[in-house]
Amino acid sequence: MRGAPSAVNPACRRSQRVTLRSLTDERTSPGRLGRLALVVLLLFAGACSGDGRTVLTVYSPHGKDMLEHYERGFEAENPDVDVQWVDMGSQEVLDRLRAESVNPQADVWFGAPADIFQKAAAEGLLASYSPTWAASVPAEARDVQDRWYGTYLTPEVIGYNTDAVSESEAPTDWDDVLASRWQNQVVIRDPIASGSMRAIFGAILERSIRQTGNTDSGWAWLRRLDANTREYTFNPTILYTKLERQEGVITLYNMPDIAMLAQRRNAPIGYVIPASGTPLLVDGIALVAGGGQPEIAQAYYEFVTSREALLKAANDFLRIPARTDIPVDSLPEWIRTARERIRPMPLDAQLMADSLDAWMTYWDSNVRNRGDAR
Repeated sequence: MRGAPSAVNPACRRSQRVTLRSLTDERTSPGRLGRLALVVLLLFAGACSGDGRTVLTVYSPHGKDMLEHYERGFEAENPDVDVQWVDMGSQEVLDRLRAESVNPQADVWFGAPADIFQKAAAEGLLASYSPTWAASVPAEARDVQDRWYGTYLTPEVIGYNTDAVSESEAPTDWDDVLASRWQNQVVIRDPIASGSMRAIFGAILERSIRQTGNTDSGWAWLRRLDANTREYTFNPTILYTKLERQEGVITLYNMPDIAMLAQRRNAPIGYVIPASGTPLLVDGIALVAGGGQPEIAQAYYEFVTSREALLKAANDFLRIPARTDIPVDSLPEWIRTARERIRPMPLDAQLMADSLDAWMTYWDSNVRNRGDAR
């Protein structure tokens, strides 16, 4: 049974989240957002510590619906724990952990592509922990030193507004998005902060290397994409709103979020799994090194990665489990269909780890908003 609610704390937690989200609008720069959000988080942490429960802090890009579901479930089983989560992009989590490394504020990092977790592990930001199901994921879905483990498999797709673009007109592959008919019609998440977009851009550049021996054709592709791009949105909420309003009718993003947008908001949004192949990311979970509640963090880690939780995520949040010990016939039909249709693009994990930051820095300085259609 859940413990008696505090007279103060629930509203206090709501205020913390609303305040943090109010900062994520189009008027706030990424750097200023990070500083403001950190100040607000620390202020509310001090203000909300009086109900006697132990605070567990989770950083995650998984969104309000999913994070609230796991918050309620974990707190019901652990009434002495107050789960407080902060929803931000994968790269933003890494940047936050770097800034907080001398005084960690988070306990659990729930969600990011494997290459970002691996980078954090190499920088000493993650603690080792071997979950009870460790043997049930393949080698590419775990860290050799147990600093992160895969939770979901996330394919990247091409999304479109179905009111503005018919199924027969929608792009069926990455190169189709470069067609002149989509000029000023593409709206995508800012790649600097988004693990999904960084993966797509990295896959395009790696494809160039495989085909030609260098990145030149990949950069030419990204310049043509930039020429068609109307806007790079700061967060997913803005992306979804603009796509629904037809302020851009084509996007590139991950399949679960696009499908959830269509399902939960009854939005006129469809998606296409690219015919030539797509990045199939391993999305993971980790404990933050130096986190203040390691035992509770381990319990939360196990809770959100249990078979029951993964099946719930598959059915309600459209996530493909990374664990191999879940019977296929227990998974929803859409996962079985997606597995048949997805052709994973080759991704060199070491190349991504070594090159992606430099590539994104170059893109930000030399490609973004240049409108170069060469």
